[in-house]
Parts: sequence; structure tokens; C-alpha cells
Amino acid sequence: MHLRMDLRQEVFGLIVVALALSACSKPSATQGAAPRPVAPMVKMTVAYSEITFINLPLWTAKADGIFEKHGLDVDLQNIDSSTSIAALVSGQVQAAAAGGSEALSAAVEGADLQTVAVLGGQYPYVLMAPASIQTPDDLRGKKVGVSRAGSSSDIATRVVLKRLGLDPDNDVTIIAVGSLANRTAALLSGSIDAGLDSPPGSLKEEAQGLHVLVDIASLKIPAANNVVTLQKSFVDQNKDVVQRFVDSLMEGSARARSDRAGSIKLLKDYYKSDDDAMMGKTFDFFLEATAGSMAPQDDEFGDVIVQLSAKNPSVKDYDLSKILVTSFVSDATARKVGETTSMPVGTGG
Repeated sequence: MHLRMDLRQEVFGLIVVALALSACSKPSATQGAAPRPVAPMVKMTVAYSEITFINLPLWTAKADGIFEKHGLDVDLQNIDSSTSIAALVSGQVQAAAAGGSEALSAAVEGADLQTVAVLGGQYPYVLMAPASIQTPDDLRGKKVGVSRAGSSSDIATRVVLKRLGLDPDNDVTIIAVGSLANRTAALLSGSIDAGLDSPPGSLKEEAQGLHVLVDIASLKIPAANNVVTLQKSFVDQNKDVVQRFVDSLMEGSARARSDRAGSIKLLKDYYKSDDDAMMGKTFDFFLEATAGSMAPQDDEFGDVIVQLSAKNPSVKDYDLSKILVTSFVSDATARKVGETTSMPVGTGG
């Protein structure tokens, strides 16, 4: 009798243990379901043309592991805008965040490119000048700096000068200085009399007595200032990869905008600055100058077409639908990428 009772107790004990082990092996309501399988990691080399806050979505996606979350092993390289498009065409990089004017110029010349996103859809500049220049008329006969002929800064400068009632080719001398950083240095040294800049460069200039002659950023003029472009062949053969890349950019943008402290830290890293106040003002300018959809739009290329067609008439007849692709941003937007903390990898495009 005692033996039978002992066997019953032993069997009951084994059942309890088995049930406990079974419960431990299943995710609870608080644990959630098993994680979604991660897509195979794909390597991409991506160029960005300037150290500018416009690239915060790109930098954030890299620094915060967003690219990796979407199955992308991204190598970011700082390559000059005109050179980055050449690197893209040659296959040295798979994507380039650069001026829309450089991308369109290459496309008109026969490069098979597609712009899938916009990081800067308006001019993010202020026109800086010394105290001796107080009115647009004071610019007559002066030297105005741009990065290079046909660049985003060159086109923006010409647009601004025309709005001020000046002829860019006759009333001023436009000087190509090579880059945004070089333009800041030229303004500070006095080797140019005026030029477009943005924080933190414009803040440094104000500290040395220069002032904002025109706040172009506040005008919200549509512009293809910084666009993300890839080879069409790469897009056609890797639609899922491109969708994951665009998803990452949109999530990076949302993260950058919501995480002030993290974004200021990134700005300090890339600008090699320890000035919290200056980087804070740069971040605030980023919020104002980059609002809007990442989908590339025809009107953002309006000024580019006008300026480039003056030297190359075929630009005017170029069909923008060949280069501008909005489907990847639209797909991500429909899935609310960037609006929640965790999004599934997209397969659209």
C-alpha cells in the first residue's frame, strides 16, 4: 500500500515538472513572440558629400545600428559631391548622398541613375556678409563664394542673388572655393565678401562680426539640395535592399529628430567640436531646415533645371520621371516607418 502511494506521488511529481518545463519553453504574453528572422546582411558603401547636419539621418542610422537592424552592413565615406557621383557611376559606391544638380547633370549626360530619397528638400542656408555689406546693392562688385560651378551652393547662390535684383554673372564675381568647410574658412579670412553658409559655420562667422544678410532657409524654397542616388541597375536588381536602405534613412531621420542629446553628440563627433551650445543651435537649425517628406519631387529640381540648362539646353528637355523614384519612400510611409520603435523590413519598391 505504501509502495503504491509512493509511485503515485512520484508520477504526480514528474507531471508537475513536465508542465513547468513546458511553460518555461513557451513565450509568455509579456515576452512576446519569437523575433522575426533577420534578412541576410548586405554590404553597401555609401558616400556623403559634406560634413553637414543634413546628413544626420544617415549618421544616426549608422551610429544607432538601424542599418544593421535592417540587414545592411553600411560603410559611410565622406566623398566630395562631384567625385561621389563619379564613384557611384563607376560602381565604387552603391549610393551617394549628394547635390541633386550633380546627379541630374550626370543623368543628362547618360548615366543611368535613380534618386530614391531626399535628405534636404529646401535650401538650408543663410547668406553671410561682413558689416560693410548691409544691403543687396552693397554686393555689387564683390566676391561671392560657392563650392564649385553647378553645385547646390552655386545654384542656390544664383537664385538668391536674382531674388535680390542682382545678376550673378555681371554684378558679382562668383568664386569656387571647393566645399562648405572651405567657404566658411574663406568668409572668416575675408578672402570672399559673401557666401552661403549654415550652422555651425554661420555661428562662427557671427561671432567674428559677420551677419546674416538673407535667411534663405526661412523662405522654404524647394530644392534638391541633398538627394540619395543609386545606379538604376542596382535598384532594379536589389529592390528589397534599396527598400531596407530607405527604411533605415527614414527611421534614422525620426530618431535624429526625437533624440536631441544623441543628435548633438553625433554633430560634435562629425564636426569635431566640443561646443554644446553651438551644436545645439545647429540641431535646432536641422529641425527647421529638413522638415517635410523624403520623397523626391519635381519642384525641388526647378532651380537646378533653370541654372543647368543655361549651359546645357538638353537639361530643359530631360524627363525627370526617369531619375526620380518615390515608390520606396511611399512604401515606407504606408508602413509608418519611423513612427514606431520597431518596424518590419520592407519588401516594396
